[in-house]
Amino acid sequence: MATLLSTAPSPRASARVRRLDLAQLGPNWYAVVMGTAITANGAAALPLHWPGLIGFAEVMWALGLAGLLVLGAARAVHLTRHRAAAREQLLDNPATAVFYGCPPMALLSVGLGTLTVGSRIIGTGPAVALDLALWTAGTLYALAVAAGIPYLMITRHTVSPLAANPTWLLPVVAPLVASATGPALVPHLPAGAAREALLYGCAGLFGIGLLATLAVLPVVLTGLVHSGLPALALTPTLFLVLGPLGQSTTAVHQLADAADPVFPGLAPAAGALAELFGVAVLGAALLWLPLAVTANLRARRAGMGFAMTWWAFTFPVGTCVTGAAALARHTGFPGFTALAAGLFVLLLTGWTLAAAGTATALARGRLLAR
Repeated sequence: MATLLSTAPSPRASARVRRLDLAQLGPNWYAVVMGTAITANGAAALPLHWPGLIGFAEVMWALGLAGLLVLGAARAVHLTRHRAAAREQLLDNPATAVFYGCPPMALLSVGLGTLTVGSRIIGTGPAVALDLALWTAGTLYALAVAAGIPYLMITRHTVSPLAANPTWLLPVVAPLVASATGPALVPHLPAGAAREALLYGCAGLFGIGLLATLAVLPVVLTGLVHSGLPALALTPTLFLVLGPLGQSTTAVHQLADAADPVFPGLAPAAGALAELFGVAVLGAALLWLPLAVTANLRARRAGMGFAMTWWAFTFPVGTCVTGAAALARHTGFPGFTALAAGLFVLLLTGWTLAAAGTATALARGRLLAR
């Protein structure tokens, strides 16, 4: 794994001087923003009133927004000054191309956090405007990735379904994230056609993401069964299977909530469908979660060291937090509240491990070095 900092000898002493090296800065770095933003969104969604929870969510949202700005600027330099490397990441290397699913999900997650958490700091009007801009950009990016990456895999990349791994899910999950984050904007649009268009659009995005996931997920599972567990550094990506499950659960509940004032005749059916769908799909997520945890504990005992893939411990678990929180809100069943709280603790653990590992690796100059 490449590193963000490289070292060169000082002309005045033997002390090492670290300097940025953006030549190998890949789209996988947006997972840092995704993991931080979903932590804020998960804290805001919890049906609990823990002391300091909202303040914690605000801090995490601010960190996610700052990370998005810094990383966006760094990626702009990468794409302009290191075009050959960027071309290789997208067109020639299927292992890195799938991570282009991360940037749109980072935009969408920070946008939602801006509206639900950041509005307390910057005001509702600016929060709505910023979320609308980030959601629009993230959705267009998500659609381009969801169509473009599979196209490249079919026409240009040399890949085998028997070698599929969970990172293949990243491009197709992005529309699901758009469908889950868009409904929050519905009440802030003018009544009538604007609200209806957004709601219909989010429903369409849900269909795109869900059907694409249903196409790709069996291939991923086939690859895992055929080839066994991935390499140690890729073992955390097993958590990515949770992403479409938790995100689709969140999306159906968000759509049901937004449908109430816009399509009151559909709202009861939408709410019932959300509950039935959510219970079934989140149940599948809970079946997969012990497998992912056990496999990573096993890999850790086998010597798995830190890699940027550790950020897979965050966003997928966060989608399950928001999904369980939505079920708790809709059903009132205390078991879903307890589940959301337990998953949130797991999310905090994953974020702490990934953030500490990233900070340590950066300090030691081990990320993105030549």
